[in-house]
Order: sequence, then C-alpha cells, then structure tokens
Amino acid sequence: MRTRPAARAGQYAALLGYLVFLAFPFVWLASTAFKPPTELAGLHPTWIPQDPTLANFRQAFDEQPLLRAAFNSLLTASAAAFVAVAVATPLAYVMARRRGALARAATGWVVVSQAFPFVLLIIPLFLVLKNVRLVDSLPGLVLVYVVWALPFALWMLTGYVRAVPAELEEAAAVDGAGRLRTLMSVTVPLLAPGIAATALFAFVSAWNEFFFALVLLKTPEQQTLPVLLTRFIGAEGVADLGPLAAAAFLATLPSLLVFALIQRRITGSLLAGAVKG
Repeated sequence: MRTRPAARAGQYAALLGYLVFLAFPFVWLASTAFKPPTELAGLHPTWIPQDPTLANFRQAFDEQPLLRAAFNSLLTASAAAFVAVAVATPLAYVMARRRGALARAATGWVVVSQAFPFVLLIIPLFLVLKNVRLVDSLPGLVLVYVVWALPFALWMLTGYVRAVPAELEEAAAVDGAGRLRTLMSVTVPLLAPGIAATALFAFVSAWNEFFFALVLLKTPEQQTLPVLLTRFIGAEGVADLGPLAAAAFLATLPSLLVFALIQRRITGSLLAGAVKG
C-alpha cells in the first residue's frame, strides 16, 4: 500500500515530462513567431516576447503565397484521407472476415510495405506518374499519398473490424441484408472511431509530407505548404527566422484543429458504444 502513492506520483511525473517534451517545440515556435528582429538576434533568448509583434506574419504573407500553398495542402490532404478511408474500409472488412491465404498475403503486404523507405519508392512512383501524365499535378500527389497511407489504414481498420462482434452481422444476414448492406448499415457505424482515427492519420501524414511534394511538384502554383516553407531559407542556408517561424506556426494550426475535432468524435463514439453496451 505504501508503494502505490509513490508509483502513481512517478507515473504523473513521467506523463508531465512527456507532455513538456512534446509541447516544447510548439511553444518555442509560437514564441519565436511573435518576437521582433531585435529579440531574435539577442544573446539571451526569452520564453515570452518582451515586445510582441505581428510583423513576422505580415512579412511572411508578403514574401510568399501562403494561402495558395495552404489551399493546395488542404486539398491534397483531405482528398487523400477521404480516398484512403473509402478504399481501406471494405478491404479491411474482407481481410478481417476472410481467413484465407489471400487475407494472410494481404496482411503480409501491409507489414512489408511499411519497411520501404521514401528514397526507394520515389523513382518508380515518378516513372508511373510520368507515364500517366500526373507529374507536377495535385491529383498525382493525392494518388501517391493514398498509396502511402493505404497499408497503415488497412492495418488499423482491420483491427477495428475484428473487434466488431460477428453475431451482429449474422443477425443482419438473417433479416435478409446482403454483404454490402451489412457493411454500410451495421459495421461502418460501429467503426466510426476507427474511421475517424484512420482519417486523422492520413490527413496529418499528407499535410506534413515534404519529400514526395518536393520531387513531384515543380510548378510554384502547385506547391504545398511544407515545400513553400523552404523558400524562407536563403541560398547560403541562412533562414529568415521570424517569417519562417510565423509561417511554420500557421502551418501547424490546421492539423491541430483537425485532431481536436476528430478526437471529440472518437471520444464521443467510444462513450456512446459503452453506454449502449
């Protein structure tokens, strides 16, 4: 009994340390974004700006087309998340309910595909997109993001489908529902937390992705926000720190907002399922 309070205190201390570790980059980025050039060049940095200013944000918008790049990122990330979830949901249902050689092969493909590095995939992807004339286009980038997110989405949703009692689907079949009707009316509503989590993963991965967008997009009007941020670094590698921090701070907000909204959906669905159970 004496060790329980100490163990609990240790757990809270570890959790607090982990939260501080995660929050430090974002807090420091926000602090840098609101500092004037004199404070950024100071020898003694401070956590809280002594003379906060919005000049870095104005300069960032004046120097680079941030809104257009943000729209490109939002479009590609949303489309990739939607397509990945739409394709992965029925495939995950088949993989979870069919225990044959094909399902085992698909599961093995999901595991093996995660081991391939970006550099190994970019050349064949570039050649494929070139043959179908999708290089330097947002649809081509969406296709790449879907292919990249699909294995992990399948792995996530397969686990959620297996957690759904098969008796519910059998009851629907007794009532005359077919496979598709059972999937859409019985299984998918119960998969709402898993679908939300998978969509969040696909969206955030596409929103923050840099390497594929850098290689596949050459037209400035097509570039996404992570690629555009590199323009704040000069030819000699010297970063325009204030505007760069301001633009990077704005770039992190949409993913945090999406996470907050979907997290509420996930929590609400889990609580609703527990109450109904």
